[in-house]
Amino acid sequence: MLMSSTDKLVRVLAIITMLLVIFASLKAASALVVPLILSLFFAIVLNPLIRLAERIRVPRVLAILLLMCCFVVIMLLLVAALSSTLNEFARTLPQYRSMLTQPLLDTRALLLTMGINISLDEMMHYIDPSIAVRLVSGAVGYFSNAMTAMFLLIMTVAFMLLEVPSLKQKGRILFPVPSRAMAAIRHGLRSVTHYLVLKTVISLITGLTVWLMLWVMDIKFAFLWGTLAFALNYIPNIGSIIAAIPPIIQALLFNGLYPGLGVIAFYLAVNLLFGNILEPRLMGRSLNLSTLVVFISLLFWGWLLGPVGMILSVPLTVVVKLLLEQFEGGQKLAILLSDNVR
Repeated sequence: MLMSSTDKLVRVLAIITMLLVIFASLKAASALVVPLILSLFFAIVLNPLIRLAERIRVPRVLAILLLMCCFVVIMLLLVAALSSTLNEFARTLPQYRSMLTQPLLDTRALLLTMGINISLDEMMHYIDPSIAVRLVSGAVGYFSNAMTAMFLLIMTVAFMLLEVPSLKQKGRILFPVPSRAMAAIRHGLRSVTHYLVLKTVISLITGLTVWLMLWVMDIKFAFLWGTLAFALNYIPNIGSIIAAIPPIIQALLFNGLYPGLGVIAFYLAVNLLFGNILEPRLMGRSLNLSTLVVFISLLFWGWLLGPVGMILSVPLTVVVKLLLEQFEGGQKLAILLSDNVR
């Protein structure tokens, strides 16, 4: 009995060591791994559209070619629009410094009533538009570099989509006898695909809603904030909150108190409708991850792979959990990641 317990402990330690080696390798090779993970993300999201085209008797190769052409056009238009908006945003930022004087004077008066005395010069010192300008300039440069890598990304996605039909046959060759492991892998892949497709649809609806409503409310850079809402909606728990902060601050400072309160109310309604009602109802609890694990995975994958890791933290954690379930020593670790123990 003692030997059996020792063997189990050794297995668990071996799996933990293996995971640490894998994660350290991923961290070291993140420049190569991140584009591959991003390509896989696009392939998973786009594959249902390819299957839909096949159902209406469009050859798979032709469907992939047409989809890639549409993808290129959409990405080019998106990058061009974002670069233009970011450049305009960078040019406008220095003008905002003088506009901040009165709001800061009001804030200083409020702080004085609380016994806090801060000079206006001190407050202006901490609000340096050049910092934001550098961030925006970096974002513009990032989009320019992304254009050069787009061709490689598209080719990788296309080859992944072409390879999908043969995966099932390769699985039969590798695992000729149906097994519990193969069933678990198929269930995990369906869950990840379901999550990514629905998350993309919900994020797209969220981004379009934010863009249109901010445009109706006459908030500047509505397209930029809508794109930000779309991208950050992939980040669980905190993404939608982070996406709301810049437009709310902008509206309060430069549109006035009541428009700012209107933007706050709008974002609260969007987060309540999409984040707390629509998304849980559509996705259910099929991924079987605890809320704490989702938040920790957000921090971990963000540290390991950067922004792409934060965006894909949930599906990446599901993959790790799926792999752990296939080993006797890893099953207990997989239970720690689960939402329940049944």
